[in-house]
Amino acid sequence: MFKAALGAAVVVILAMLAKTRNYYIAGLVPLFPTFALIAHYIVGKGRSVDDLKTTIVFGMWSIIPYFVYLATLYVMVDRLRLEASLAVAAVAWLMAATVLVTVWVRVHG
Repeated sequence: MFKAALGAAVVVILAMLAKTRNYYIAGLVPLFPTFALIAHYIVGKGRSVDDLKTTIVFGMWSIIPYFVYLATLYVMVDRLRLEASLAVAAVAWLMAATVLVTVWVRVHG
């Protein structure tokens, strides 16, 4: 129930921000590290400091798939309907994330 309320609150905040003159801040709100905080706490409590640091470094590299998503969306919104642009950008994120994980496993595995 709490997670649903939290999700709904974020959606309301995003909707409110989108209507302000600083609408672009709506792009920052989803990047609050809610899940990262949870993941780092769980890894930090259950594994070694080195494992936590590895998780943190991988998280730094995970910015690349998000950048690919944003760059793809930026290009596609001029060419396709919004829904199609979002779908293409999500697929681009998935492809970039797959490459990231594959390379990470080969280098660190």
